[in-house]
Amino acid sequence: MQWAGSMMSRLRSCLQALPSALRRSLSSAQDVLRRTPLYDFHLAHGGKMVAFAGWNLPVQYRDSHVDSHLHTRRHCSLFDVSHMLQTKIFGHDRVKLMESLVVGDIAELKPNQGTLSLFTNEAGGILDDLIVTNTSEGHLYVVSNAGCWEKDLTLMQDKVRELQNMGSDVGLEVMDNALLALQGAVTSGCPSPCLRKNVAMGYVPYEYSRPGTLLLVEVRRKQQMAMVSKMPFVPTNYYTLK
Repeated sequence: MQWAGSMMSRLRSCLQALPSALRRSLSSAQDVLRRTPLYDFHLAHGGKMVAFAGWNLPVQYRDSHVDSHLHTRRHCSLFDVSHMLQTKIFGHDRVKLMESLVVGDIAELKPNQGTLSLFTNEAGGILDDLIVTNTSEGHLYVVSNAGCWEKDLTLMQDKVRELQNMGSDVGLEVMDNALLALQGAVTSGCPSPCLRKNVAMGYVPYEYSRPGTLLLVEVRRKQQMAMVSKMPFVPTNYYTLK
């Protein structure tokens, strides 16, 4: 009985010690997360820090997500991209390269103008989102997601090798049907706090793509009326410093 009592005592001690050991382990994991140059700024402004792709990043500040959204629309906000994959693309065919990877009209970007775009696969499916800026310094500046940096970088490197093997006189023909589902498909959607309505992006057949066209979309197994609209949904009112 003494042996059994001793074993139970040691077992209780182990169980009591487990939470503190677990806390130390979590604390150690938090310590090894990388920090951006704005880490102290995030803390000073009430940033709720979480682990993301090996980085310690704010998921929310003191205000709610809706408050932050409305502040951005009414005034201005900055986004810390220090943790994200940042790529500079040089060369005479840099625009052709990017336009073979993304759906944006990169050739029409003015100097120091950027656009939100999408990485696509050979079938036109979406792989990741990214921002492409046409700098005035003779290169494209690409910012893509931290969680997909290895996949995105590999995609760009593979395309460079493909173009090098084919030569610079690279002709690509993209068929509309490769990008569109037969009956269309919604790719993403969410409420817009400033518009006070739901918005979404998706693919529709070309004959139904004219702005103002009314469509039926399925939301949680219920059909609702939707209207094709030009993007962005909210006109931009920012300016670029010269």
